[in-house]
Amino acid sequence: MLQEHAKIVQFISVAEEVTGRKKLQKMIYIAKRMQFPFAEKYELHMYGPYSEELTLRVEELCEMGFINEQFINKGSYSQYQYNVTDEGLRFLETADPVHDRLTGFAQKMQVQSSRFLELVSTLLYFDHLDKKEQIEKVHIVKNKLRFTEQEMTAAFDFIEEMENYVVN
Repeated sequence: MLQEHAKIVQFISVAEEVTGRKKLQKMIYIAKRMQFPFAEKYELHMYGPYSEELTLRVEELCEMGFINEQFINKGSYSQYQYNVTDEGLRFLETADPVHDRLTGFAQKMQVQSSRFLELVSTLLYFDHLDKKEQIEKVHIVKNKLRFTEQEMTAAFDFIEEMENYVVN
C-alpha cells in the first residue's frame, strides 16, 4: 500500500484544495512539525524548508491520477492548484482513516498566504534556538522578504495556535 502517498492525498482532500507548490510544501512541513505522521525529509532551501521527496510523491500522485495539478497563469507569475480526483477519493477508501485533528489543522493553514507559511515554517525550522535567535536567523536567511515585527508576532501566535492540534 502506498501509505505515504495516501497521507498527501488525504491532506489535500481535507484542505479541499491547495494553491501553490510552495504552499503545499510549507503546509506539509508544518503538519510534520506538529507531529502529524508525514515521512518526508526536509532541508532548508531558498523558500524555507523544502522536501524533494514531497515533490516526487506529488508528481507520482498526479501521474497515477489521484490528484490533479492545474496550471494557473497569473500574468506576471504562475501557480499550480492541487485537488483530489474521483480516482484519488476511491484510493483513499483503502487508506488508514484521516487523523481527527487533520481537517481543522489543514483548513487553518489553507487560509494563510504562502508568504506567511514560509515565515512560520522557517521559524519552526530554527525552533531549536531561542525566540530572539530564531528571529535573527529568519532575518538573515529571508532578508529580501523584510518580515516585520508584526508578521513575526503573528507567526509565533499562529505556531502557538497550531500547537493545539499537536498529535499526542
